[in-house]
Amino acid sequence: MQTTSGLKSFGAFIPRRRLQRAAIAAAHAWAFPGLKGQAKGERAMCGWDEDVITMAVEAGRDCLRGSDASRIAGLTLASTTAPYADMNNAVFVGTALRLSSSAGGADVGGSTRAGLSALIAACRAAGEQDSLVIAADKRSARPGSVQEMQTGCGAGAVSVGQGAGVIARFLDAETVSVPFIDHFRKAGADFDYGWEERWIRDEGIARIVPQAVSRLLKRLNLSGERVAHFGLSGGPAKSDAAVAKALKLAPERVLPDLSVNVGDTGTAHPLLLLVSALERAQPGDIIVIAAFAQGCEVIAFEMQQAASDTGRRGLAGSIAQRIEETAYLKLLSYEGQLDLDWGMRAETDHKTALTQLYRSADQIFGFVGGQCSACQQVQFPRLPTCVNCGESDTQKPYPLVDEPARVATYTADWLQYSPSPPLYMGLVQFDCGARLLMEMVDVGAAGIEVGTPLTMSFRKKERDKLRGWDRYFWKASPINPNPSASPSN
Repeated sequence: MQTTSGLKSFGAFIPRRRLQRAAIAAAHAWAFPGLKGQAKGERAMCGWDEDVITMAVEAGRDCLRGSDASRIAGLTLASTTAPYADMNNAVFVGTALRLSSSAGGADVGGSTRAGLSALIAACRAAGEQDSLVIAADKRSARPGSVQEMQTGCGAGAVSVGQGAGVIARFLDAETVSVPFIDHFRKAGADFDYGWEERWIRDEGIARIVPQAVSRLLKRLNLSGERVAHFGLSGGPAKSDAAVAKALKLAPERVLPDLSVNVGDTGTAHPLLLLVSALERAQPGDIIVIAAFAQGCEVIAFEMQQAASDTGRRGLAGSIAQRIEETAYLKLLSYEGQLDLDWGMRAETDHKTALTQLYRSADQIFGFVGGQCSACQQVQFPRLPTCVNCGESDTQKPYPLVDEPARVATYTADWLQYSPSPPLYMGLVQFDCGARLLMEMVDVGAAGIEVGTPLTMSFRKKERDKLRGWDRYFWKASPINPNPSASPSN
């Protein structure tokens, strides 16, 4: 009897900041009035302290919520915009997710279809132990370009395994690899170079994608009528609808392309479309996801059972947790395209001691504090002596990442340097008893109050521009930020 393999869980993360496209168009109206036609909706925008690693951690946390992380035998991180070119970015993500040190970690990239490629490989190699596939991209574009309107950022994650717990059975996949170039970015370059949209749509997508999907469905002995959810990443807007028409799929079976409220998230897009399908699919539904880039890859699943309620945020929840942003210059500043004069307070050296980073990796990346075995006091950092009873060598590891917490005290500091002033700092009180000073981010225009519920968010703490190194740690974020106005931080 053949063991069922497929998806066991899923998660997503979209940064809370949503830059209004009208603000982008207004900023460029003096030079490019034609952008007004693109000024509908909003796009996801990373804060200065968010990147591929931080987004991947948040999507991975969402995917693993309520499950046993020790079952994960390997992690694959797909991205074309990972922060480090000669370092295993996946290791940072795995450490922050508190995966076993024996779990493999691999980076894949080179194409915006790399996320789907990694998922196909994981499904075909599924074994007794589960694997985790995460795709994340923080896409940048030249100011004033159409791509600046269209791109976004985000991360999707799925766990793959066999046997009990599979919610979507892997059916098969199809690949077409051809040198059809719709866009490219030279190594070391900042921005993509895109080709003409009509050529991409008519000669690329319209010919290549239906061919790949049809071959897969034929091999599976499935008609187009059996496909309940279809998603396509890559190419110009509305390409998915054109492909669905060519395949004779009903329009209502095409998944929302996320263009209105998120943007094109690159390698993350196929996985986010898959998460969108998993959130709405019923048992027996066929899900088909395609990614167009230097050809096409297609994967098909059959929904087996509804996903258990683990409290995951998912894609729908992540999209809903938004903070409207109208300050276009913030995008340029956060992306490093606008070098502001922050004054002498910003003239500090942020060299990281890599030796200490290694020694305290579980505390820095995993946010693991200590609990005294004598008096049960929880504290962070984990020290040789208990802060409550004074006993020595009594500290046992105690993860704080998912512990409920609230604002105990706070201040908004406009004098101390922050790339996104004001700098919110304050004491965070955890329900388990720990209390520590933390930075607070994603604070809405209404601010925060003592008692505001908080969640922990993995972020960049400091940027070492001299050496090109980012220092990561955890920050506190309001669970329900004010969604109606521009954020203060």
